[in-house]
Amino acid sequence: MRQVKGVLFVLAQDMSASSEYITASEALAALDPKAAKKAIAARDNGRLVDMSAPVPPGAELTPVLPGDPESLDILRHSAAHIMAEAVKELFPGVKVAIGPSIDDGFYYDFDYERPFTPEDLPAIEKKMSEIVRQNAPFEHDLWPKDQALKYFGDQDEAYKLDLIEGLEDDQVGIYRQGAFTDLCRGPHIPSTGKLGAFKLTSVAGAYWRGDEKGPMLSRIYGTAFFDRKELKRHLQLIEEAKKRDHRKLGRELELFSFHDEIGAGMVVWHPRGMILRNIIESLERAEHLRRGYSMVQGPQILKRELWERSGHFDNYRENMYFTEVDEIAYGIKPMNCLAHMLIYKSKRRSYRELPLRYFELGLVHRHEKSGVLHGLTRVRAFTQDDAHLICRPDQLEDEILGVMAFVTDFMELFGFEYTLELSTRPDKSIGSDEDWDRATAALSKALEASGKQFEINEGDGAFYGPKIDFKLHDALKRSWQCATIQCDFTLPDRFDLTYTGDDGEAKRPVMLHRVILGSIERFIGVLVEHFAGAFPLWLAPEQVRVLTVTDRADQWAQEITQALKDADLRAEVDLRNEKLGAKVREAQLMKVPYMVILGDREVDNREVTPRLRSGKNLEAMELESFIKMLKAEQAEPTERLRQRGRERQ
Repeated sequence: MRQVKGVLFVLAQDMSASSEYITASEALAALDPKAAKKAIAARDNGRLVDMSAPVPPGAELTPVLPGDPESLDILRHSAAHIMAEAVKELFPGVKVAIGPSIDDGFYYDFDYERPFTPEDLPAIEKKMSEIVRQNAPFEHDLWPKDQALKYFGDQDEAYKLDLIEGLEDDQVGIYRQGAFTDLCRGPHIPSTGKLGAFKLTSVAGAYWRGDEKGPMLSRIYGTAFFDRKELKRHLQLIEEAKKRDHRKLGRELELFSFHDEIGAGMVVWHPRGMILRNIIESLERAEHLRRGYSMVQGPQILKRELWERSGHFDNYRENMYFTEVDEIAYGIKPMNCLAHMLIYKSKRRSYRELPLRYFELGLVHRHEKSGVLHGLTRVRAFTQDDAHLICRPDQLEDEILGVMAFVTDFMELFGFEYTLELSTRPDKSIGSDEDWDRATAALSKALEASGKQFEINEGDGAFYGPKIDFKLHDALKRSWQCATIQCDFTLPDRFDLTYTGDDGEAKRPVMLHRVILGSIERFIGVLVEHFAGAFPLWLAPEQVRVLTVTDRADQWAQEITQALKDADLRAEVDLRNEKLGAKVREAQLMKVPYMVILGDREVDNREVTPRLRSGKNLEAMELESFIKMLKAEQAEPTERLRQRGRERQ
């Protein structure tokens, strides 16, 4: 054996006379026993395999160690299997469905005579700990499909049969640990004793295969880490996330609500929520105009034949709503691009006019399954800050870089960091290979020109083109998908968009679909959690609350409140005959940035004593000085944004 740059090469002469193969564990142990002992899996020519997997001569092996990018995924997938074994032992008759790892943990879906509850979790955790102490090996096998069908049929595991019947391969991956056998591709940790630190976190309902018409299952969530310190930090983040949950804060801060009488996934915006929303939307309108965009608006419903022409009917129909007017079929728009292309086609275009940038805060509707709806972050009716940039091919890179700069400016305004992904052609798509290659190359070239690092997300592009996705990272370092840039050579061809070139010939433009914040609803949900509801002054629905100590201060309080409103500041006055402490607590719970507390001294001196929501008291000052201070604080973030916009023109 030899090692080059951390890769172990298994040579033919290393093989024993009795066997052509050795296991990955044996191969790694021969070179580096310490690494082999720590390894939870291996890469065989880049392919993840179990430590017990046989490796042939010529294999290129590297150990997968705790801390490697794939390690947590393998650990958590194994934890899901261990949890399933524990549930099977504790609840006879339960049927198992699927149990993958997810971004921050794992889950497994079960079908039982009753839904599981949080009260069941301690017993399941205890049983999991017993299984871990048994240190049973994870054993992999390949069964013929018929054998797998017979085994799981004998076990009355209907969901496994459903999965197997949907497989095209003749052989099925099987894993065993202890008394539990599961359908799985793997890989897994070498044995249950390698699990480390774990915690079951919650239970929920989930439809089989996400289909509302399918059976409702019980989903148990958990998480796992390689050591207890990492688990403790994660659980602390979970507790902080609960405090920041935008659904909870949305109610408490009177921003928005949902009502069964209206329907799932439909938001009702309250006065405070509309103030917050209007601040963001007004800022977006002004900044788009400043950066060379034109405001447009399309209708809510368009004829079905248009959706057929665009490819949405064949490739996106399951996410759309349809209706009929005068016996003509219409689709309720899930996107804004069709009307924008028709605006472009309304007259002949010259190469001198391009690029054209059409911007719309467009209300769209998408048929999201009820099982995935989640507060503002997954709804059925939402507004996109949508734009379509139609340009010449030679302008494409500059336009992509311009959108990337636009996103960067807005993310800095709100205090978000982000990472980038280039998402490529999905299985379900339209357009020629040549167009997809050109579009992908254009996005890749712009990303490289920007100097920013990015990852490839294979097969996750839109059905009409590849895209750059911006993954925002909030105050808790959670990732959110909001901004995106999609490069589209296909729809301009389907809608016969043209411009007259400098040679007098008709030429085909390119179209960029892009959003900066994405869904306004989703972004506000993320924003609420990012700031924990304590918005900076410029975003706060209520910026100042004026509080009186006695009735003698009422007149001065009303004058102050009116002066603040006249200065375009958002102020409210509390004249109730309540104890001052109660008034202050209520303002703090509503996360109002400033309070003005008025007693006899403030009335006599016609001054104000500001108090921050943190509890810090400022020195008494004249009203004019207070207003000047607030105006400067309010203007500073958006003035920075405007300055960046001017610099980028």
